[in-house]
Amino acid sequence: MVNVHEVAKYFLLKGTDDDENGICNMKLQKLLYYAQGFYLALFERPLFDSPIEAWRHGPVCPEVYHQYKNHGGNLISAPKDFEPTSLFSQSLLAFLDEVYEVFGQFSAWKLRNMTHDEPPWASNEVNAGEISVAEMANYFKTRVN
Repeated sequence: MVNVHEVAKYFLLKGTDDDENGICNMKLQKLLYYAQGFYLALFERPLFDSPIEAWRHGPVCPEVYHQYKNHGGNLISAPKDFEPTSLFSQSLLAFLDEVYEVFGQFSAWKLRNMTHDEPPWASNEVNAGEISVAEMANYFKTRVN
């Protein structure tokens, strides 16, 4: 398992400083959700051990949200002096790149709306509860292939 903050930094490296391809906190949260979900489906174990909760605007990893909440809806700059190749295997980098390639093209609001149509968020939204890894794994297994 890897540290969720390192995964977040990797996604921030992938973003740019323009509004179309930049990453704000909402978009970062959805990328973490999709990374965790597809990792569970493909490898039958969590990518990271930090919980994801169903919040008003979709799935959120609270500890990462709170780290970047001071940015509001603004773009978050890429981290300085972050070297992912020393932290992640080539296969994990390839996996994260694929998640970003598929979902990074969408705006934060498009990703938010997509997650609202998915059972892991929808079934937990009323109670704003934690989305279990089992629930995510079951759902994302239906999305693979």
